[in-house]
Amino acid sequence: MEEFLVYSEYIKPFWAPPSWLFGSVWTILYAIIAVSFGVVIYKVAKKQIPRMVALPFILNLIFNFAFTPIQFGLKNNLLASLDVVLVFVTLIWALIVIWPRMRWVVFANIPYVLWVMFATVLQITITYLNR
Repeated sequence: MEEFLVYSEYIKPFWAPPSWLFGSVWTILYAIIAVSFGVVIYKVAKKQIPRMVALPFILNLIFNFAFTPIQFGLKNNLLASLDVVLVFVTLIWALIVIWPRMRWVVFANIPYVLWVMFATVLQITITYLNR
């Protein structure tokens, strides 16, 4: 039976940020996500933009919220890597879809895009190092 490691015990690359930084970054990002995604969902609910525009935003939230239980509950690095790739893909999809309608949402989410790109590379690296 394979023994599961806690995150602090994983082999991480030298460039991995300290654990305390994640909470601070995500607090800021969740505020950006709440406002920008909230406006998109509100406009969809008011029928000001098509319903299908909301799909990548909703999927992004699902994949984003699934990461923590996968990584820290299931302790499954491979599945967490797949999940974070899906977070990145759905985020890019969402921003492409919203660009013609509300460009400010794209600009507001640049920090989220940059962090998810970094988090994707970090998670895949951790998965590789701990195989």
